[in-house]
Amino acid sequence: MTARKSWRRVDGVLLLDKPTGMTSNAALQAARRLYSAAKAGHTGTLDPLASGLLPLCFGEATKFSTDLLAADKSYECEIVFGISTDTGDADGRILTRSPVGFSAADLELALEGFRGPIRQVPPMYSALKRAGRPLHELARQGIEVERAPREVCIHELRLDDFSPSRCSLLVRCSKGTYVRSLAMDLGVALGCGAHLGALRRVAVGSLQIDDAVSLDVLATLAEERRQGCLLPADALLQSLPRVLLDEAGGERFLHGNRVAVGATAGRCRVYSGSRLLGLGEVDADGSLQPRRVLGGLDK
Repeated sequence: MTARKSWRRVDGVLLLDKPTGMTSNAALQAARRLYSAAKAGHTGTLDPLASGLLPLCFGEATKFSTDLLAADKSYECEIVFGISTDTGDADGRILTRSPVGFSAADLELALEGFRGPIRQVPPMYSALKRAGRPLHELARQGIEVERAPREVCIHELRLDDFSPSRCSLLVRCSKGTYVRSLAMDLGVALGCGAHLGALRRVAVGSLQIDDAVSLDVLATLAEERRQGCLLPADALLQSLPRVLLDEAGGERFLHGNRVAVGATAGRCRVYSGSRLLGLGEVDADGSLQPRRVLGGLDK
């Protein structure tokens, strides 16, 4: 008989370099098995087509996993011109083929229209839901529903390479931006159609792909070195100020009670000594209110 997997408590954040062709959940479960982690979650999905930075949370760090959803993201992408697909990317069925005849200067002019705040219609092949069903399920049944445009912001849109049929871009954008929709809309603006040929996420907030590790590398590491790849549980909160409580204040915080701190109003990381207690918010009157309470992890 096959021995049952033994799970254990693991607390921390793993910056994973997800390969193409794998869903975010499959990547999460593969990493979870390597660490034998009892509890794990990710901070927002990457399409199977995409590779790159996928922050994973284990144990108590999962309580902070939603805090990255609002962070800016950065991508390196390839856009293929002259071919439109039903999914807006290279995995889709070809819908149209059109001649391509614009210059790099024409492309730069078109890109200018997508910089800054824009309104973008989410693609049908997305995880957004309508009446409880993901849009991609409806799309695969040939059903298309109206989607309201959403306001997003393209902070940076840099042309890194250009040829007559394709280009490479760096995109730094706000929460909710679909690079596939950007590719399709750019193809419309240029009058030739386009789709997303490749996508790699290189940054999420302050987290960078250069600090990420692949599943293949993780699998070759001894347990001690694998543990060394984990960031502390508060790694997703490093942009927030740190509030230090004494022992009595820490106990009040852990029991869900307000604590007078006199710190600047806003969200913060809360510690007692070296122990991470959780996420709090300081009100205008200087009182600290617990938002997410942990068990008191050692840093």
